[in-house]
Amino acid sequence: MTKSKIQSRAGFTLIDIMVTISVMAIIMAGALPALINVADGMKLGQGQRDVYQEMQTARLIAVASNRPMRIRFNCPVAGQYRLTELNDSANDRCSDVKWKFPANDTDPTSRPNHDGPVKLLPTNVAFGAASTLEFWPDGTVHKQVGAENPWTQVPVDANGTAVTVVRGTLVKTITVNGLGKIQLVQ
Repeated sequence: MTKSKIQSRAGFTLIDIMVTISVMAIIMAGALPALINVADGMKLGQGQRDVYQEMQTARLIAVASNRPMRIRFNCPVAGQYRLTELNDSANDRCSDVKWKFPANDTDPTSRPNHDGPVKLLPTNVAFGAASTLEFWPDGTVHKQVGAENPWTQVPVDANGTAVTVVRGTLVKTITVNGLGKIQLVQ
Protein backbone atom coordinates (compact mmCIF):
# COMPACT_ATOMS: atom_id res chain seq x y z
CA MET A 1 0.00 0.00 0.00
CA THR A 2 1.10 3.44 -0.73
CA LYS A 3 0.47 6.38 1.43
CA SER A 4 -0.57 9.56 -0.18
CA LYS A 5 0.72 12.68 1.32
CA ILE A 6 -1.70 15.49 1.96
CA GLN A 7 -0.03 18.79 1.36
CA SER A 8 -1.16 21.85 3.23
CA ARG A 9 -2.01 24.79 1.07
CA ALA A 10 -1.94 27.43 3.81
CA GLY A 11 -1.35 31.04 2.76
CA PHE A 12 -2.85 33.68 0.51
CA THR A 13 -3.06 33.81 -3.22
CA LEU A 14 -2.12 36.82 -5.26
CA ILE A 15 -5.81 37.49 -5.90
CA ASP A 16 -6.56 37.51 -2.15
CA ILE A 17 -3.83 40.07 -1.55
CA MET A 18 -4.91 42.29 -4.47
CA VAL A 19 -8.56 42.31 -3.32
CA THR A 20 -7.51 43.19 0.24
CA ILE A 21 -5.28 46.05 -0.95
CA SER A 22 -8.07 47.39 -3.19
CA VAL A 23 -10.60 47.39 -0.35
CA MET A 24 -8.14 49.14 1.98
CA ALA A 25 -7.39 51.77 -0.70
CA ILE A 26 -11.10 52.51 -1.13
CA ILE A 27 -11.59 52.88 2.63
CA MET A 28 -8.55 55.19 2.96
CA ALA A 29 -9.70 57.32 0.01
CA GLY A 30 -13.06 57.77 1.72
CA ALA A 31 -11.42 58.75 5.02
CA LEU A 32 -8.97 61.28 3.52
CA PRO A 33 -11.44 64.23 3.30
CA ALA A 34 -12.39 63.69 6.93
CA LEU A 35 -8.73 63.79 7.95
CA ILE A 36 -8.19 66.98 5.96
CA ASN A 37 -11.21 68.58 7.70
CA VAL A 38 -9.77 67.62 11.08
CA ALA A 39 -6.44 69.26 10.20
CA ASP A 40 -8.22 72.39 8.94
CA GLY A 41 -10.29 72.54 12.12
CA MET A 42 -7.17 72.23 14.27
CA LYS A 43 -5.42 75.11 12.47
CA LEU A 44 -8.55 77.23 12.67
CA GLY A 45 -8.92 76.48 16.38
CA GLN A 46 -5.29 77.43 16.95
CA GLY A 47 -5.85 80.75 15.18
CA GLN A 48 -8.97 81.40 17.26
CA ARG A 49 -7.13 80.68 20.52
CA ASP A 50 -4.17 82.88 19.52
CA VAL A 51 -6.41 85.87 18.75
CA TYR A 52 -8.37 85.24 21.97
CA GLN A 53 -5.13 85.29 23.97
CA GLU A 54 -4.02 88.52 22.29
CA MET A 55 -7.36 90.14 23.17
CA GLN A 56 -6.94 89.03 26.80
CA THR A 57 -3.43 90.49 26.77
CA ALA A 58 -4.72 93.80 25.36
CA ARG A 59 -7.27 94.09 28.15
CA LEU A 60 -4.74 93.15 30.83
CA ILE A 61 -2.14 95.68 29.61
CA ALA A 62 -4.78 98.44 29.32
CA VAL A 63 -5.92 97.94 32.90
CA ALA A 64 -2.44 97.38 34.37
CA SER A 65 -0.74 100.29 32.59
CA ASN A 66 -3.73 102.65 32.73
CA ARG A 67 -3.38 103.24 28.98
CA PRO A 68 -5.85 102.36 26.22
CA MET A 69 -4.72 99.52 23.95
CA ARG A 70 -5.91 98.55 20.48
CA ILE A 71 -5.85 95.22 18.77
CA ARG A 72 -5.69 95.73 15.04
CA PHE A 73 -6.69 92.99 12.62
CA ASN A 74 -5.31 92.56 9.09
CA CYS A 75 -2.47 94.77 10.27
CA PRO A 76 -0.21 95.42 8.35
CA VAL A 77 -1.59 92.87 5.83
CA ALA A 78 -4.37 90.28 5.72
CA GLY A 79 -3.97 87.44 8.21
CA GLN A 80 -1.80 89.44 10.60
CA TYR A 81 -2.72 91.29 13.78
CA ARG A 82 -1.00 93.50 16.28
CA LEU A 83 -1.50 94.91 19.73
CA THR A 84 -0.75 98.65 19.77
CA GLU A 85 -0.93 101.42 22.28
CA LEU A 86 -3.53 104.09 21.53
CA ASN A 87 -1.83 106.99 19.82
CA ASP A 88 -4.17 109.05 17.66
CA SER A 89 -1.30 110.95 16.06
CA ALA A 90 -0.05 107.87 14.21
CA ASN A 91 -2.07 106.09 11.56
CA ASP A 92 0.78 103.76 10.62
CA ARG A 93 0.93 101.84 13.89
CA CYS A 94 0.91 98.55 12.01
CA SER A 95 4.37 99.29 10.69
CA ASP A 96 6.80 97.06 12.53
CA VAL A 97 9.65 99.06 11.01
CA LYS A 98 8.68 102.44 12.46
CA TRP A 99 6.99 101.10 15.62
CA LYS A 100 9.35 98.30 16.53
CA PHE A 101 8.91 95.51 19.02
CA PRO A 102 10.47 95.76 21.52
CA ALA A 103 10.19 99.55 21.57
CA ASN A 104 13.02 101.69 20.27
CA ASP A 105 13.65 103.08 23.73
CA THR A 106 13.47 101.61 27.20
CA ASP A 107 12.08 104.69 28.92
CA PRO A 108 8.79 103.63 30.58
CA THR A 109 7.52 107.21 30.64
CA SER A 110 7.58 107.59 26.87
CA ARG A 111 4.99 106.25 24.48
CA PRO A 112 4.57 103.77 22.92
CA ASN A 113 6.21 101.06 24.97
CA HIS A 114 3.41 98.51 24.98
CA ASP A 115 3.18 97.72 21.29
CA GLY A 116 3.34 94.01 20.63
CA PRO A 117 4.89 92.14 17.73
CA VAL A 118 3.03 91.57 14.49
CA LYS A 119 1.46 88.12 14.81
CA LEU A 120 0.37 85.76 12.06
CA LEU A 121 -2.65 83.52 11.77
CA PRO A 122 -1.88 79.89 10.80
CA THR A 123 -1.52 79.09 7.08
CA ASN A 124 -4.73 79.53 5.06
CA VAL A 125 -6.59 81.04 8.03
CA ALA A 126 -7.94 84.56 7.57
CA PHE A 127 -10.04 87.07 9.45
CA GLY A 128 -13.69 87.23 8.51
CA ALA A 129 -15.51 89.94 10.43
CA ALA A 130 -12.97 91.87 12.47
CA SER A 131 -12.76 95.55 13.30
CA THR A 132 -10.13 97.22 15.43
CA LEU A 133 -11.02 96.99 19.11
CA GLU A 134 -9.97 99.42 21.80
CA PHE A 135 -9.55 98.24 25.40
CA TRP A 136 -9.78 101.03 27.96
CA PRO A 137 -8.12 101.15 31.40
CA ASP A 138 -11.50 100.60 33.08
CA GLY A 139 -11.77 97.23 31.29
CA THR A 140 -14.41 98.31 28.77
CA VAL A 141 -14.17 97.62 25.05
CA HIS A 142 -14.86 100.13 22.29
CA LYS A 143 -14.95 100.14 18.49
CA GLN A 144 -15.30 102.83 15.90
CA VAL A 145 -18.81 103.02 14.46
CA GLY A 146 -18.50 106.28 12.54
CA ALA A 147 -16.07 109.16 12.71
CA GLU A 148 -16.64 109.73 16.43
CA ASN A 149 -13.85 110.16 18.91
CA PRO A 150 -13.77 108.62 21.49
CA TRP A 151 -15.04 105.38 20.02
CA THR A 152 -18.42 103.92 20.95
CA GLN A 153 -18.54 101.27 23.65
CA VAL A 154 -19.38 97.79 22.38
CA PRO A 155 -22.87 96.66 23.51
CA VAL A 156 -22.85 95.27 27.03
CA ASP A 157 -25.25 92.42 26.19
CA ALA A 158 -24.07 88.84 25.71
CA ASN A 159 -23.62 89.29 21.94
CA GLY A 160 -21.34 92.33 22.05
CA THR A 161 -19.21 92.23 18.91
CA ALA A 162 -17.60 89.33 17.12
CA VAL A 163 -14.22 88.61 15.58
CA THR A 164 -14.26 85.66 13.20
CA VAL A 165 -11.46 83.56 11.78
CA VAL A 166 -12.08 81.52 8.65
CA ARG A 167 -10.45 78.59 6.89
CA GLY A 168 -12.28 77.40 3.81
CA THR A 169 -15.88 76.85 4.84
CA LEU A 170 -15.05 76.57 8.56
CA VAL A 171 -15.64 79.61 10.78
CA LYS A 172 -14.78 80.17 14.45
CA THR A 173 -15.83 83.20 16.45
CA ILE A 174 -14.58 85.19 19.43
CA THR A 175 -17.12 87.48 21.07
CA VAL A 176 -16.38 90.39 23.36
CA ASN A 177 -18.93 92.54 25.14
CA GLY A 178 -18.62 96.15 26.27
CA LEU A 179 -17.54 95.14 29.77
CA GLY A 180 -14.53 93.26 28.40
CA LYS A 181 -15.81 89.69 28.67
CA ILE A 182 -14.10 87.71 25.92
CA GLN A 183 -15.43 84.29 24.91
CA LEU A 184 -14.57 81.58 22.42
CA VAL A 185 -17.64 80.45 20.48
CA GLN A 186 -17.60 76.93 19.10
